[in-house]
Amino acid sequence: MFEGSIVALVTPFKDGKVDEKSFLGLIDFQISNGTQGILISGTTGESATLSENEKERLFKLTADRLKGRIPFIAGTGTNDTKATLHLSQKAQEVGADALLIITPYYNKPTQQGLIEHFSYIAKRVTLPIIIYNVPGRTGISIEPSAVAELSKIKNIIGIKEATGSMKQASEIKQACPEEFVLLSGDDFTYLPFLSVGGRGIISVSANIIPDKMQKIYAEFKAGNLNEALKVHHEIYDIHKMMFTETNPIPVKTALSLMGKINLEFRLPLCEMKEENKDKLKEVLKKHKLI
Repeated sequence: MFEGSIVALVTPFKDGKVDEKSFLGLIDFQISNGTQGILISGTTGESATLSENEKERLFKLTADRLKGRIPFIAGTGTNDTKATLHLSQKAQEVGADALLIITPYYNKPTQQGLIEHFSYIAKRVTLPIIIYNVPGRTGISIEPSAVAELSKIKNIIGIKEATGSMKQASEIKQACPEEFVLLSGDDFTYLPFLSVGGRGIISVSANIIPDKMQKIYAEFKAGNLNEALKVHHEIYDIHKMMFTETNPIPVKTALSLMGKINLEFRLPLCEMKEENKDKLKEVLKKHKLI
């Protein structure tokens, strides 16, 4: 159910509020370009500055729009276990297909604390849970041994591994059951990740090139490795541009230049430097995206 290119969708804003019309337009754009899943309220969706009510509304809008055509993953993780559980239960109520739960940031729990955090939530919801490991954002990394322990729980079915480390990915693959889903959280290493047992990606770049991100997976799965590698190198400059400044600043800027959203962030995120925006425009023009 969870494989291929899954987009970490941005959240468009207009005059300080969620721009629901543009949001639904982004979902339609993804579906028409072959995306195999949609994550709502992840890091790229500015989850840190979305209210609980806004998240619940986005979850409902997504479920209603998709109507089960592709999987919908709700980002419900916080650094508070009970708050995470509450939002996870709300996502379950409105029709999410799975939950993405980040390792608690700022608190810096031990590995045992991480095991207890995810176990507590898993026992109180029925939806599949995907662990989200992104130490560059949270200050902690969940170790393969802890992931292996959590993989014994029936509804903890996978991990979004955003370290970019093939060593980490390989050790998780070796430590967990064959059916445990490994998803990359790093656009740069998407193809290498597939080669060590990954089943797909939750992607930033897929916001603007969903067809190319899905093509890499389709070609890899079909055994056309040279073609997958060709696409990997073709779009590598896009990945680089998406991370010239803090995500999701570049990708939202790109979508605005493509005419898909209004350019608006919630502080403390702000607009790109002009020199970086000019470089972004050059790359988008090169790929005929604007």
